[in-house]
Amino acid sequence: MNLLVTAGPTREFVDDVRYLSNLSSGRMGYAVAAAGAAAGHAVVLVSGPTALSAPPGVERIDVESAEEMYQALKARWAWAEALVMAAAVADYRPAMRMPGKMKKGPRESLSLELVRTRDILTDLSQDKGGRVLLGFALETDGLMAEASRKLGQKNLDAVLANSLENLGSENASGSLLMPDGKVERWTDLPKAEFGRKLTAVVEGILKSRTPA
Repeated sequence: MNLLVTAGPTREFVDDVRYLSNLSSGRMGYAVAAAGAAAGHAVVLVSGPTALSAPPGVERIDVESAEEMYQALKARWAWAEALVMAAAVADYRPAMRMPGKMKKGPRESLSLELVRTRDILTDLSQDKGGRVLLGFALETDGLMAEASRKLGQKNLDAVLANSLENLGSENASGSLLMPDGKVERWTDLPKAEFGRKLTAVVEGILKSRTPA
């Protein structure tokens, strides 16, 4: 299959020096990309800033902001048969990017206006076609409820609910939710194994849609 994978954080710049981001290392998305390539699939990895190297056989497109990630995915959308959206995309960005470096000055406090970033999965799912869409949910509370909401609202084929402890770690735990209510729980597995399992899930869904 032609597989799109996203990984890592995004950066939303306040000025030319400072930005808003998160703790994602990108390991989960890179593990999916590596597993997909090892299984013989054509893989394009759209990656936010990370210290990781592209897995063998994977084409990597480097981006920084949520909007850049969306545009890179849109450019490959006609090609793709599946998307695994493992990136930790910023929900908000500064309303205005200051030119240069903003001076500290005499002020004791500073208010920063934030606006919503594009909801990449929701936008792409409007033109889903027969593609397989697998998303991720990370919450500090109400995780399963939020994962279930995303599954339906974003028209996804599966959602991996994972916890804060997975960020930056070598191993991970999570629960895979499917639209039919099935839940698979994977505990303390290397992220490389998560990559193989998630690739197999996408393969299975795509195969089920292919005429015999």
